[in-house]
Amino acid sequence: MTAYTATVTVRLKRGVLDPEAETTRRALERLGFEVEALRSADRFEIDLDAEGSEEAAERASEMAERLLANPTIHDYDVEVEER
Repeated sequence: MTAYTATVTVRLKRGVLDPEAETTRRALERLGFEVEALRSADRFEIDLDAEGSEEAAERASEMAERLLANPTIHDYDVEVEER
């Protein structure tokens, strides 16, 4: 077994209201920054042991689908690095 860190980034799908991002975008504009769009995201770092990076990615994807993300309103990305 090899040690991996899987990073799962969960964000709302385009078209789903994101009040946190909208509030932050307006605050940035008040500070003088020009922002076309802003989306918020949650990031989870998961340390796990697996036979290979593909297995680690599959396990992290299953975690995202079963708990970390709601597939109706969220998209997610999984990145895996060996520790």
